[in-house]
Amino acid sequence: MNLDLDETERAFRDEVRSFFAIRVPGAWRDRVRAGIRLEPTDYITYQKCLAARGWGAPTWPLEFGGTGWTPTQLFIFESEASLADAPGLFHQGLELIGPIIFTYGSAEQNAQYLPRIISADDWWCQGYSEPGAGSDLASLRTRAIRDGDYYVITGQKMWTSYAHVASHMFVLARTSVEKRKQSGISLLLIDMATPGITVRPIDSLDERHHVNEVFLDEVRVPVGNLVGEEGNGWSYGKALLDRERGVTAANALRLAQQLRAVREAAGRVRHGGRPLIEEPAFRAKLAQLEIETLGVEAMVMRVMTQSSSGAESRLSASMIKLRWSELLQRATELWVEVLGYEAAVFRALDHGDVSFPADMPHAMHGALYSRVTSIYGGSNEIQRNIVARRWLGL
Repeated sequence: MNLDLDETERAFRDEVRSFFAIRVPGAWRDRVRAGIRLEPTDYITYQKCLAARGWGAPTWPLEFGGTGWTPTQLFIFESEASLADAPGLFHQGLELIGPIIFTYGSAEQNAQYLPRIISADDWWCQGYSEPGAGSDLASLRTRAIRDGDYYVITGQKMWTSYAHVASHMFVLARTSVEKRKQSGISLLLIDMATPGITVRPIDSLDERHHVNEVFLDEVRVPVGNLVGEEGNGWSYGKALLDRERGVTAANALRLAQQLRAVREAAGRVRHGGRPLIEEPAFRAKLAQLEIETLGVEAMVMRVMTQSSSGAESRLSASMIKLRWSELLQRATELWVEVLGYEAAVFRALDHGDVSFPADMPHAMHGALYSRVTSIYGGSNEIQRNIVARRWLGL
């Protein structure tokens, strides 16, 4: 990736920078910098703005409504998004199931789902994990039994992010029982308005409603909603998970901005009569995080280049997911450490209290929410196993 921008690329950078300056409200910036997800309505608003500009699917091929950007353009877009504290492309339809549909799905599925994903008219959630089948996803027990032109699905899904607002869900379900547990699993697309679906909230550490458990009680799904071939869902599911880990590459570019927030807070907070940023021990700790962040950014550039050229980058995505989640947790912990007891007022925003510096409640929310990043998308323990087996041959 050549980062010596030519005239055209500089013009593109200025265009992107101007877009973010206009389209990203200040209320979003504070939350994004802390690593906190926005409300679904905010994501939908943002996605519709991107779609109207022709930037609704930055990583998709042109033939499916994407931008066709070069690796350098994609890096410029993500870098400027980070500098502007713009939201990430969280939309699960856009970055997860959409590419699986246009890679393995039918022409009818492409026509039905892809435009509505880009426009954010549909919101998708992911029906993968189950009780007893989280990291060991192949042990899933949700069944999909063929009944004429329908599959009848019965089972339970756990930790389903934003199922309470989703219009659709992509589900891994067992369509046959095989000796090898990875076999006999299929990938199905479900309209959340279908009778037999019950969604119940799960309270999380940050006292926000992100995740749910979903019960499927004889939910009838048309056979045409099967993605690819019956029984090949494990392969599609793995490809989707690999892509989910790759999505963290863009998130990794935001680490530097979050560390800037830590540095700014340390310049404001005084310790022993002088700003904390002047303490040698603290400066060394912050510098170490900044150095490791530069290393992750270099890996991100490599993955973006590989992805755009069609090269395999799955192992790099696992490594980035590992390092990004660990660095994010350390960065947000350091942010709370800088703010001290005052960071504990993380519910101030809920009650309209604006008497504290804006980063105080967001810092604590970010630190609490960051705990999940080493679990979702395949836990970090699983990622270490993947790297050990596929790369090191252990």
